[in-house]
Amino acid sequence: MTASSEQKLLWIDGAYVAAKSGEFFDTVNPATGELLAQVSKAGEADIDAAVAAARAALGPWKAMSGVERGRILHRLSQLLREHRDELARLEMLDGGKPIAETPEADVDSGADCLEYFAGQASSIQGEYQEVDGGFFYTRPEPLGVVGAIGAWNYPLQIACWKSAPALAAGNTVVFKPSELTPLSALRLAELAKEAGLPDGVLNIVQGFGDAGQALSHHAGIDKISLTGGADTGKKVMADAASTLKTVSLELGGKSPLVIFDDADLDNAVSGALLANFFTQGEICTNGTRVFVHESVREAFLEKLVARVEKLKIGNPADADTDVGPMISPEHGQIVLDYIEAGKSGGAKLVIGGEQVAVDGCDHGVFIQPTVFDACTDDMKIVNEEIFGPVMSVLSFTDEAEVIERANNTEFGLAAGVFTRDLERAHRVIGELEAGICWINHYNITPIEMPFGGIKGSGIGKENSRRALEHYVRIKSVFVARGAIDAPY
Repeated sequence: MTASSEQKLLWIDGAYVAAKSGEFFDTVNPATGELLAQVSKAGEADIDAAVAAARAALGPWKAMSGVERGRILHRLSQLLREHRDELARLEMLDGGKPIAETPEADVDSGADCLEYFAGQASSIQGEYQEVDGGFFYTRPEPLGVVGAIGAWNYPLQIACWKSAPALAAGNTVVFKPSELTPLSALRLAELAKEAGLPDGVLNIVQGFGDAGQALSHHAGIDKISLTGGADTGKKVMADAASTLKTVSLELGGKSPLVIFDDADLDNAVSGALLANFFTQGEICTNGTRVFVHESVREAFLEKLVARVEKLKIGNPADADTDVGPMISPEHGQIVLDYIEAGKSGGAKLVIGGEQVAVDGCDHGVFIQPTVFDACTDDMKIVNEEIFGPVMSVLSFTDEAEVIERANNTEFGLAAGVFTRDLERAHRVIGELEAGICWINHYNITPIEMPFGGIKGSGIGKENSRRALEHYVRIKSVFVARGAIDAPY
């Protein structure tokens, strides 16, 4: 069964069902304002139904062998690749991301994730050790029902990043996509059923913050995994404490990108562009604090401006568009307000900084890729996460100084270093307080590499085998040899 193009319902127990309240909300194309669909709005009763379906499906799903679960996930990864163009277009329409990005950055990365964890599902194993009086072994077991809450910037990818390891480990999932980009998760659920995923194993409940809160409070949910802002993460963690759920949080950042005087400047500029303007700057790991050694700052800026000038702002449906609209007019205004704060706060505007009109996209807020120079550590644009195409360039002269300044933030998600001196690169990376780091690259996230921050940027890891640790619990079993020598 599929929902009509006009209405998208909830996906519970392997089928589309209407929200019990009968309420809908609109999801629109951020560029054109076109109504894409009316989407069922989940309430507490719908969350109850989804959790009940996931709980009922848990026993048979976790009883399957890892090989069987992996086979289904692998088939799902193949279906994503077969529907690559369709899914890429859906992500472009719902999220405003350029069609030049979505096939690889959204669909392929989601398929890679499913394929990777399909292979890992059969390798989850315990350990054995001899001890005095016998031996013990450990059993990794699924946690149970996982509640997952996604963000709007990479909706399909995030749905895969959360569901793939959870399902591989034998859990069932209730996933709430962002209300701004609710469509691709539903298509994922349809394809999962086609791949052979049993009913109830993956449930999709669209809605707003109250639906997410119902998940994090729910006594039938054993774990919450969130991708979102730091403030939301704190609320989810507080809610989860009421039932002592385990929690994984992938939150925001204000990441440093450090460019030393011996760096390949063309390569460093490429890294800075990826770290600031891909997906209109709406990426949590972005290296928006770009520390450039004073001796090469002018040369770096000259090369940077020449490259930024070539970026095309346009309709995300056009294949040659580099920069699309902000996710919503409201978010666009927030980004524009930050740009004004940069101008009034003493930063030097090097390029960009204005909203521009795009033919046929009157609804969209399109913002020029923006670079500020002469920034200082106390500026608002340097301290706060903007989540838009705004780069702050800061000057430095000393390695110890730049490390201290780079770490002077509540966040700790990502960091990058550009230098030809690999000894220095490893030394500096060793001192930077960040969970994801790159040397002479930026924002590349292979599924084999753990992904997650520290400090105010979150708890836990996604991707890699490390992710599986957050979806299993360890049971220890002692086996005695010989009679018990009781003291009484």
